[in-house]
Amino acid sequence: MTRTNSLATRLFLTATAWVVVILVVTAFILSSVYRGATERAFDRRLNLYLRTLVAEVASPSDPADPQAIPSLGEPLFELPLSGWYWEIAPTDGEKTEIRASRSLWDKKLPKLEDHGAELTASGVRLGYVDGPEGQHLRMVERPVDLGADGKFRVSVAGDATEISEETRAFDYYLGSTFGALSIVLALTTLFQVRFGLAPLKRLSEAIADIRSGRAERLEDTYPVELAPLAREMNALLDANRAIVERARTHVGNLAHAIKTPLSVIVNEAGAVRANGNAADPLAAKVLEQADVMRDQLTHHLERARIAARVTIVGTVTDVAPALEALCRTMEKIHRSCDIDLKADGSAKFRGEKQDLEEMVGNLVDNACKWAEHHVSIAVEVERAGAGDPSPKLRIVVDDDGRGLSDDERARVARRGQRLDETKPGSGLGLSIVVDLAALYGGSLTLGKAPIGGLRAELALPGV
Repeated sequence: MTRTNSLATRLFLTATAWVVVILVVTAFILSSVYRGATERAFDRRLNLYLRTLVAEVASPSDPADPQAIPSLGEPLFELPLSGWYWEIAPTDGEKTEIRASRSLWDKKLPKLEDHGAELTASGVRLGYVDGPEGQHLRMVERPVDLGADGKFRVSVAGDATEISEETRAFDYYLGSTFGALSIVLALTTLFQVRFGLAPLKRLSEAIADIRSGRAERLEDTYPVELAPLAREMNALLDANRAIVERARTHVGNLAHAIKTPLSVIVNEAGAVRANGNAADPLAAKVLEQADVMRDQLTHHLERARIAARVTIVGTVTDVAPALEALCRTMEKIHRSCDIDLKADGSAKFRGEKQDLEEMVGNLVDNACKWAEHHVSIAVEVERAGAGDPSPKLRIVVDDDGRGLSDDERARVARRGQRLDETKPGSGLGLSIVVDLAALYGGSLTLGKAPIGGLRAELALPGV
């Protein structure tokens, strides 16, 4: 489940990151658009006052007193240093009288021309300037040429704080709205990712059930995107079983094809000896090598059979019942040997029952042959760790015999090696155990038993 969770986490983080980026970019664009709209509305207000002043300059409302201060109907122009100002200043040098709003007091407005502002297509200049008392002003000015009546610069300025406050309030509500929207979208994305990947989780659990032996096929219904994968997985399992069955058939055919001529050879050699030629060296050699061939054939055919069988996915064996039956059989064969079994009831072997019986049976049979009176079997399960995701099954067989030296332990695991010819057997038992354990990804370790004899520790894959 770690990979699925990791994929879900990556998808969630990626989607959330994109949502945040999109919302941030959108918020920046909306803030810029709103600020531009606020500036344009502010400029229309300034231009309205500007046109009124230009009309006053061109046609004074009081011809008897052309220097009279016009009224624009805005109380802020009457309030000293209110941030709202207008100014009419001559620019031809012949006149020096400057008319200005009462709010300007005895101050003067700066020239936008000095700040690099260019005339627009409508003949005005727009820009930001620092006004009296350090106020930040939005200002519009227009040059007016009245011919013989002179040239003038008409300027109107308003407190730009209004623009900043309007934009700041909009940004606050925009940020709050987008923040809440980000949380909602993140939760929605999380739900969609988990809901969307749920079939993958079910598929992973179903495959785990097949691997552990709880199921043989993928039987659940999956979305159309995953249905082909499930079908191909089932087809792969079927093909694997078919290959294994063919391999078993070929192994059986090979065994029959070889054993029949071998039996004929043994019978012919035995007939020669039975006809009064018991000392015939050729017949003796043929019988000796035929026995070796039979043992080698049995060994290699068994390896081929097991190699085919361990490729089957999902075979699981309960260890305790299998070993209990094995111990009862061994006690009947070795009546002088007392066998003590301690098995974890939850122990399961990831493999075929007959393979487990063959491996443990060889170990117990050897232990009973060499033991004085007692053989103990312990079965433990090592749970999966961080480095190894699969649990391990450990089967320890101890006897109270004479044990083996380091050199003898190294020799005894070799195929066909026998330390005592007086004991029955072919010398293939431990080598078969080593080979079978290796085919299952396990191992066999020989050591000294606490009760005095040999300890054989078999490590196998568990469930």
